[in-house]
Amino acid sequence: MSISSKLCASLLIAAVLALSSCGGEDMPGDTGPRTMREVPSVALSYRYEGDVSAPSVAETQSYDRNAQVQADFDNNRTAEILERTITSPDKQHVFAVYRKLGDQGTDFRLDSYSTEGKLVRKVTSDSMAVRFPDTITWAPDSSSLAFVAMLREMPIETAQASPSPSPSASPTPSETPVLDAVTGEPIREANTAAPAVEASPSQVEPTPSAPTGILTFRTEQIYICNAEGGSLKAVTQNEGLIYFYYVWAPDSSMLAALATTHREWRYLEILAEGKGEKMIPIGRLRFVEKNGRERRLDDNLTAVHPVWSPDSAKVAAGFGTQLRIYDAAVISPTQAAIPLKNQLLISSQQYDRDQARLGQNTSTDANAAPPAPANNEPLTTLPDEKLLVSFNPIVELAWTADNLVYFRTAYIKRMKLETDNVTSFARWHRLILSPQAAAVPNKAR
Repeated sequence: MSISSKLCASLLIAAVLALSSCGGEDMPGDTGPRTMREVPSVALSYRYEGDVSAPSVAETQSYDRNAQVQADFDNNRTAEILERTITSPDKQHVFAVYRKLGDQGTDFRLDSYSTEGKLVRKVTSDSMAVRFPDTITWAPDSSSLAFVAMLREMPIETAQASPSPSPSASPTPSETPVLDAVTGEPIREANTAAPAVEASPSQVEPTPSAPTGILTFRTEQIYICNAEGGSLKAVTQNEGLIYFYYVWAPDSSMLAALATTHREWRYLEILAEGKGEKMIPIGRLRFVEKNGRERRLDDNLTAVHPVWSPDSAKVAAGFGTQLRIYDAAVISPTQAAIPLKNQLLISSQQYDRDQARLGQNTSTDANAAPPAPANNEPLTTLPDEKLLVSFNPIVELAWTADNLVYFRTAYIKRMKLETDNVTSFARWHRLILSPQAAAVPNKAR
């Protein structure tokens, strides 16, 4: 066994012992948990595997533009711009994300459509501005849609505009019609419009009107409506907080969301502006239920989007080189912090050496000795992170099975000009979860 493998094995034993110290005592007659759902986060054990293949994650909703909805905008709504359509997982409902000419580029509106392109309902009021369209998401059971909206800023010229009659206006005398010399009927010139034919009420379908009286805030809050766009309500009502990301639990019971204060948001914008970078928001993780009940899970800030376990029992979030797991489906929730810095250091050291060997070794001898470690660093100690170009923080998570959590590390920089964006040393790793030997099941709700 190599020294690196021995270090990994030692770290695994230490991690299990550390997590075991947080678990409960054995109870007489207890047979232990039957599923991972019954295992509280604090009673989890794990095995780390570095540099694995990327996981496959299935899309839960379709962003393909609905052709019938696009045709309705092209033919009947020419003063409005369709941004995208979002189809429900069951393919029965479509929501149109659009804006009117004159709306700000970051402010959108929502309408509900049938899959055949018929307008069903206007979802948002005229005073609401839908924000962060990339985060609009259907519940997995297609029963609800979640989005973020805030109070729309009306243009000053629109708010102040008012009709003013002209004092010099006077009636315009009607023209004397020219009569046909033979029939005596008035002659209508070619460029004169023909009399309009009024359609009967049965021929024209009424256009749905925008709803009114919806509670709206000056900062971005999470709203939920049903599959047809009705029963719209704000499930968060924290003026001053900006909710910028959220994800449904697989059982559609609640959301895991990230939110930050308006002041923190503005501070990050100023920093990014000074560097010519695109602002990447960071926030605090929380659970948001459909009834509006909210529970903040952590005081630490993160830019990594949280992920749910497939059984909807837990949520994972990344903080630097640490992974944290939180209970969602228990009466007395727990959480667990899994420090991964040492494991990532060892994996990054091996990764850098492998890359150097691939780039430098031109010998055809398969038994050639590998290159010496940089700076003759002893193999019996953890490597210096400053010497490892592939050692980077966690930037993405994927929970593909109840016992399998993937996480990606990478160096990422997002610039205002997308062609200048940088993503390097992107590597996937995973944790294989299991109950600790002394795990006691926590009663689920």
